[in-house]
Amino acid sequence: MNDASGGQKDVYPIGKKNPTLPFYPAVRAGDFIFVSGQVAKDPDGNMISGTIEDETQGTIEAIRRILAEEGATLSDVVRVTTYLDDARDFGRYNRVFAQYFKDAVLARTTVEARGHHRQNRYGRHRV
Repeated sequence: MNDASGGQKDVYPIGKKNPTLPFYPAVRAGDFIFVSGQVAKDPDGNMISGTIEDETQGTIEAIRRILAEEGATLSDVVRVTTYLDDARDFGRYNRVFAQYFKDAVLARTTVEARGHHRQNRYGRHRV
């Protein structure tokens, strides 16, 4: 990738790429770090399943670990997009989020994106 002056711009992956996925946990482009969508995982990569609080904490900790690889912290975050399975969890999610980003200056979007199967009128499940 070239910048406006014709020189090379620093763009490189951060973290270990999952061999079955076509992207990295994050990419650094100059002074910016773009973190791919994360889920609640412990430091060993095991999924964390539990309450919305447990999963929110696990996801934010996963992001914190990725940022730390480049010497960044959660205080460097300026944009967050969150997808919740159920909008009724928003208050509980938001309380945990606020603990991590208490004094943050950031923009955030939170969207309900249900991922469970629903039964259609023929009795078959669809996503």
